[in-house]
Amino acid sequence: VQLQASGGGLVQAGGSLRLSCAASGNIIKINAMGWYRQAPGKERELVAHMTSGGSTNYAGSVEGRFTISGDNAKNTVYLQMNSLKPEDTAVYYCLAVAQTSRDLMARPYWGQGTLVTVSS
Repeated sequence: VQLQASGGGLVQAGGSLRLSCAASGNIIKINAMGWYRQAPGKERELVAHMTSGGSTNYAGSVEGRFTISGDNAKNTVYLQMNSLKPEDTAVYYCLAVAQTSRDLMARPYWGQGTLVTVSS
């Protein structure tokens, strides 16, 4: 499974960005997709997560500002980020939990990461 993330960049505090992540490969089913982030010197943390059934959960620090959504037909997940703050600066990673034709067990797959920089 390959994950291609895009949409990162430089934005001023209070601005917005939209991240996209498309999954491809021998995918039978995607059980969940989500976004994690890792700031310099910090551990990777959950930002938002969405199951194939549409259930979502968010980190408390982004609740009300970020929205995760998906397009099951395109195996794509989005992260709309509004009211961005300098502390949102990080590399954002896409995650997909998927079953493939080679391995029916659901496994996590990670994208390459996209940098989001929020200036004050």
